Amino acid sequence: MDRLTEMEAFAAVVDQGGFTDAAQKMGLSKSAISKHVSSLESRLGARLLNRTTRRVGPTDIGLAYYDRARRVLNDAGEADALVTAMQSEPSGLLRVTCATDFGVKHLSPLLADFLKLHPQVTLDVVLCQRRVELVSEGFDLAIWVGPLEDSSLRARKLTETRMRLLASPEYLANHGCPKTISQLTRFNLIHASKVSSSCPWKLMAPSGEVRQVRAKGGLCINDGQCQLDAAIGGLGVAYLPDFLSKDARALGQVVDVMPSLPKQVQGIYAVQSFHRFMQPKVRAFIDFLVQEVPRHAEV
Repeated sequence: MDRLTEMEAFAAVVDQGGFTDAAQKMGLSKSAISKHVSSLESRLGARLLNRTTRRVGPTDIGLAYYDRARRVLNDAGEADALVTAMQSEPSGLLRVTCATDFGVKHLSPLLADFLKLHPQVTLDVVLCQRRVELVSEGFDLAIWVGPLEDSSLRARKLTETRMRLLASPEYLANHGCPKTISQLTRFNLIHASKVSSSCPWKLMAPSGEVRQVRAKGGLCINDGQCQLDAAIGGLGVAYLPDFLSKDARALGQVVDVMPSLPKQVQGIYAVQSFHRFMQPKVRAFIDFLVQEVPRHAEV
């Protein structure tokens, strides 16, 4: 006989307190329930139930076995429910967090199209500069720009963006143009934090060596668009992604300060916890982003 069915019949007898009620619960005959339990006891070589004319209850061994069997049955039920859920239509609340710069510039224009495709999904999008704790803060998905360091996360690359050192033509005309990475420390550098150790720029030299440049300058602000505005205003040199600076570069408001440096890129990822199965709403949103972000972001 099927081991899981034997286990289910035994657990039903314990839960219902007898064979008759267990049979009704499982939609089987009383004799079928009895055969399943007898087969289980025979296979295990132990008596699991005390049977009297008045009641049926588990033996000490039966109680220990019931505890483990119930866990197995619950897990099996959850596995069945998971498969059903994964094949269902995307629906429900989808909580997403995204880097503010990328969210404003490139994610928000795509949201209406996604909701038209999946009208049963409700989006709750939170834009912020920090990387949130997905599970503890209740997010299904994050869109991050830059390197991934947490191995407990599952990531899918959406696209990548080039990083450039940028300044206004007026600033360079007044202060000169750095020729090497080391010379950058002589210029005002527009950083995201005044704490130099928290966000150094990592630049690749022509030799292939990665150099770190610490903050130095009169303005620190944790928003990429504000850093770009500061660079356009002649306040110094910023290090920003192409998806943010493309229009300003096309208009000549900022220029590439050191175009001779090797091309430096950062990945843009859809990230979720490894410990969560991929619900249809999450899978649908990631698949949508993989298709649409490279076409529309032009990063």
